[in-house]
Amino acid sequence: MKSWLLPISRGLGRLSSAILWLAGIGLIAMTVIVAYQVFMRFVINASPSWTEAGAIMLVTWFVFLGAAVGVRENFHMGFDVLLYVLPGGAKPWLRGISDVAIFAFAFGMLWYGGELAIRYWSTRIPVLGLPTSFTYFPIVVSGFLMCLFAAERFLLRLAGEPVDDVAADPAITEA
Repeated sequence: MKSWLLPISRGLGRLSSAILWLAGIGLIAMTVIVAYQVFMRFVINASPSWTEAGAIMLVTWFVFLGAAVGVRENFHMGFDVLLYVLPGGAKPWLRGISDVAIFAFAFGMLWYGGELAIRYWSTRIPVLGLPTSFTYFPIVVSGFLMCLFAAERFLLRLAGEPVDDVAADPAITEA
């Protein structure tokens, strides 16, 4: 299992880095758009209509993409508080349950976000001219990525690979 899983995991690590860069570029673009909007409103006295909707769309993209990377890097969603009170043997089980719960939640995002994207494809965001579905695409993409990353972590754990952050593991501080 490790022979095919580890190369896939390295590829997913590169994908995660690329997504994080993309989210960072989105954050910078949103900041530039908001600065442009403020300049145009208070200096030129003619604020473009597209800037607010464009900035909000970028926010949803980089927040949802960042959340997916957080799942991959084990910085997002989990039962970390319980790790401090459970004995060492129960921790892998709780982490596995956490991965399954994350996968289930992310699958819900993928499924229901997809339904919203399909339902609102024919309507338009007036100031941007884009289908309203573009508002829901970040949920779908993030849900897919979270499913992928949660499944990766679950399979790596089953294969005996160390997937949890050792420095943040309460078992290390107990010894």
